[in-house]
Amino acid sequence: TRRSSDLVERPSAVVKELVENCLDAGASKISIELEDGGKKLIRVVDNGFGIAKEDLVLAVMQHATSKIATAEDLFAVNTMGFRGEALASIAAVSHFTITSRMEGQEAYKLQVNGGIVGETEPASAPVGTIIEARNLFFNTPVRLKFLKTDSTELGKVNEIVSCIALANPEIGFQLTHNGKNIFLLPPYQTMADRIHQLLPLNLT
Repeated sequence: TRRSSDLVERPSAVVKELVENCLDAGASKISIELEDGGKKLIRVVDNGFGIAKEDLVLAVMQHATSKIATAEDLFAVNTMGFRGEALASIAAVSHFTITSRMEGQEAYKLQVNGGIVGETEPASAPVGTIIEARNLFFNTPVRLKFLKTDSTELGKVNEIVSCIALANPEIGFQLTHNGKNIFLLPPYQTMADRIHQLLPLNLT
């Protein structure tokens, strides 16, 4: 049987899961910040509808999800995945922090270190969700050893985010690595503009 944590094979897999959650949250802007190819830090920020305080712990529990509220929802699934399954997998192999705020509510954060869940605490944040996964595979050194160079891991993240951005030209994306901008895509682009910005043609 495949374990939940096996969903997380490298930084690009973490980014894919987190960005898809941003899309499910109705975000119009998504920022992805990496350090050392994502090994040291993956930080994903969105301006979606956020997560309620009482759902933060649920969101990081294995085989749980905050995306289904009633039994009827099982027959009308229109999300890209189950937030809890992805977040539980990531939180099991990193120093993990989730900070979220819903419209009209206060912000709260929750820390999980290697799968050990802390207490929900008040925080300061805009509406949306901020997720940080630091020191990926700190507690599973064998997995860490099999990661490639920073540039290779960054390339894999760039490829995944670019594909998602091409499929969602109405959403703004920013990708940075070690403080350097890889790309900054404004929201509400036409498909032609999005393609041109991500895949510029060399006409010279």
